[in-house]
Parts: sequence; structure tokens; C-alpha cells
Amino acid sequence: MYAKIPVKRYQKTLDFLQKSIPSPATILDLGVRNPFSEIMEQHGYTVINTEGEDLDLLPEIVQKHQVDAVTAFEIFEHLLAPFNVLREIKTTKLVTTIPLKLWFATAYRSKTDMWDRHYHEFEDWQFDWLLEKTGWQIQEKEKWTSPINKIGFRPILRKFTPRYYAVYATKTP
Repeated sequence: MYAKIPVKRYQKTLDFLQKSIPSPATILDLGVRNPFSEIMEQHGYTVINTEGEDLDLLPEIVQKHQVDAVTAFEIFEHLLAPFNVLREIKTTKLVTTIPLKLWFATAYRSKTDMWDRHYHEFEDWQFDWLLEKTGWQIQEKEKWTSPINKIGFRPILRKFTPRYYAVYATKTP
């Protein structure tokens, strides 16, 4: 049903989620249903996904459900204004991952899907600042690499340069 599943990234994300928000918990996962939604459910989470709404135009959609936490796995880099969505979240727990900006690669942009592109690729300090400016306090963070099986200078750099950044943050209601 789904294309190639990024096993390492999903396992790292699941480990981080379980450490931050133990199951059982009800989660609003920003973004349409995907393979990781199913993985979360297999590990005891109740998952509600957004339905593909444009979160830049409808940031208030995150208030539609009463949940224990909000997750956003590789979502904020696609938004023009992630600030607005982060401000609208009323639950007190957030687990999110983003791809980090790589100095040796340009921002991702699909040639076939106009929605599958990165408007932002953050450095870790930029994303931390965004969270802090929207009322979130970072409790835990982690980075990991994303090596690819190709030959060349960039693939070698990917073995050592962190690509993904995970953050667990809370805020006072």
C-alpha cells in the first residue's frame, strides 16, 4: 500500500515517542494517515490524523479533538507559517520531528507533487526558537543520521551529519 518504509527513521521516532508519551495515549497526528500512524496504533496509541487540510490556512483545525498529545512528524517544514499552527495547539504535549537543513544539499522539492516540498529546512536552534516563541518548553531532543546506500561525497556526509531532529515539548495550559 505504501512506498518504501524508512525503517531506521521510524524506529528512532517510535523510541522517542514512547519515551516522551508512553502508551496508551490519544494522539492528534498532523498530516494524513500514513504508515507511521499504523505503527503508533500497533504500539497502543489511539491516533487521529488530520485530513489533508491546509494548516497554513486553517491552523485552528488542531483544536478539533481532545487529545493527550499532538505529533507532527516531518510536517512543519512544509508549512509557510508553522508559527500559527504551533500557537493554536491547546494540548500540553507535543512530539515532533523535522529534517534538518544540510549545508551540502538544497531544500527538498518533489518534481511531481506540488505539495511535497520543504518551505523550511531548519537548523536545530531555529526550530528551538520557533517552539519557544510559540509557548513551548523543550523537555527532550535528539538527532540522528539518515545514510543512503549510494557512492559519492554527499552519501558519505549523510553517514555522519544528523538529518532528523526530534523534540518533545510541553506548555502550560
